[in-house]
Amino acid sequence: MTDAITLPRRSRGRQSPAAEQQYERERKAFCEAILEINSGLDFKVSSRGWGYILEEHGLAKGDFDAAQRLINKCRKDGSLPVDICAEDEGRAVDHLEKIDEEEAEDFAQGWVDYLQDAHEQYTPYSFWDDLDTYVEMTVEKIDLKSLFAPICAKFHVATTNVSGWNDINRRVQIMRRFAHWERQGKRIVLLHCGDHDPGGLHISEFIRSNLEDVAKAAGWHPRNLEIDRFGLNYGFIQAQRLTWIDNLETGSGERLDDPNHNDHYKDYVQSYLNEFGARKVEANALVIRPAAGRALCRSAILKYVPANAPKIYEVRLRSEREIVRRHIERLMRNWARRPR
Repeated sequence: MTDAITLPRRSRGRQSPAAEQQYERERKAFCEAILEINSGLDFKVSSRGWGYILEEHGLAKGDFDAAQRLINKCRKDGSLPVDICAEDEGRAVDHLEKIDEEEAEDFAQGWVDYLQDAHEQYTPYSFWDDLDTYVEMTVEKIDLKSLFAPICAKFHVATTNVSGWNDINRRVQIMRRFAHWERQGKRIVLLHCGDHDPGGLHISEFIRSNLEDVAKAAGWHPRNLEIDRFGLNYGFIQAQRLTWIDNLETGSGERLDDPNHNDHYKDYVQSYLNEFGARKVEANALVIRPAAGRALCRSAILKYVPANAPKIYEVRLRSEREIVRRHIERLMRNWARRPR
């Protein structure tokens, strides 16, 4: 069990050698604690998400920003592994050269091993073909995409991190998938999980509006799309004792609880302030309750997809994949008999 975590701090002004040594000891202990906690996680966490995890180990709520900065600094100087945090998927590198480091025989054996199971990749049917509903999911934070991954993968639910909704390409891609399945006569549903704040509770209207903005580009209108926001909700927050942040600061750094904010007097902001006050819960908070978070995700999916659908789908694929396996064996025998 990790001891209570103290955020390393330097005092103001020039540091004495003794003070600097003490800071470095605390910094090292801070990194070791993160590595120990990380060894028990089965999903990647963003630098912001680490603040919530560390809160469970004594980090003060007001130190989230400082902890996030320190973690990123430690990643930069090698004190922590770079991949201790979830990767920003929007910054992935394409066409990166890959060099094979194994010996030629090992490389060849790897391909032989792959061919033994290659038939398992054959997928001639969609999971959604025999269902009456097609479901996708959007999340507001990358932590949720990582956390929900095992559940969404099992039910073949495409999941998109839509923080900010700035990417037009991503919106159009989502809409074109919905358009395809709507043409097949499916009920179409978009599940969403995000922050508990004024915008988060108003997200269904925002999502529909953002999709309608690119309807011409996508060649499809979301008028029949059902949008189901399944979290974060007040009851869940209270039951799981998630962390409330005592402000309504937005991504731009402005605050909706500030009367000078352009949206402060809009109905959705005022109704939120009247019910919950000037506080919010970020979706990242779910990282400290992974089991409850995944149960929440699964329950949302099961409103539209039968629990046994994955098993039925795998049974349907099995016979087709067995045919492919026999074809691979036959072709490999023929290849082995070819004259050299």
